[in-house]
Amino acid sequence: MGEFHQEAWPDWATEKISIAAPDPAWLNKGLHEVAELKQLLAQYGVVQIEHIGSTSIPGMPAKPIIDVMAKIQSFEEIDRIAEMLEVHRWSYVPPELDGRTYRRFFVRVRNDRRECHLHLMLDKEPRWEKQLQFRDRLREQPKWAQQYAELKVKLAQENQDDREAYTAAKTEFILRVLGS
Repeated sequence: MGEFHQEAWPDWATEKISIAAPDPAWLNKGLHEVAELKQLLAQYGVVQIEHIGSTSIPGMPAKPIIDVMAKIQSFEEIDRIAEMLEVHRWSYVPPELDGRTYRRFFVRVRNDRRECHLHLMLDKEPRWEKQLQFRDRLREQPKWAQQYAELKVKLAQENQDDREAYTAAKTEFILRVLGS
């Protein structure tokens, strides 16, 4: 791949972080995305797909982007998967741009704004269980969910133009929840 210049990136790649009030429709949207992706990805050996992230936690303010992760046996067919998903408006973000070698990342965009993320992870990837554990603990513990919501709003204001800093700043809280 050639060199990437930020000025050539699509608008969605550099959009500001915006936290929306909780929307009960996010859970249904997540279910819809999971069902659709199960059909699309079944031919590639994907059997488990989960709605994750803040939109999967009832009552949680969030970036209004549905995050879905899918378990896959290998990344060998990633080019074929990317071609097939592109027909369904999914843009592949190569690992050298994504910066996370443990996954293959796709973004679906509408009106120059992200509406959905797909994280393809290998079957034995430890982050898979951690994502589910974090989601489930916040669903079960309203106190943690409230603390996380407050932290997200604060960090979004402080890091509006820096997604990486926003994500990194949440790490301490996430590790505390996972370690409990």
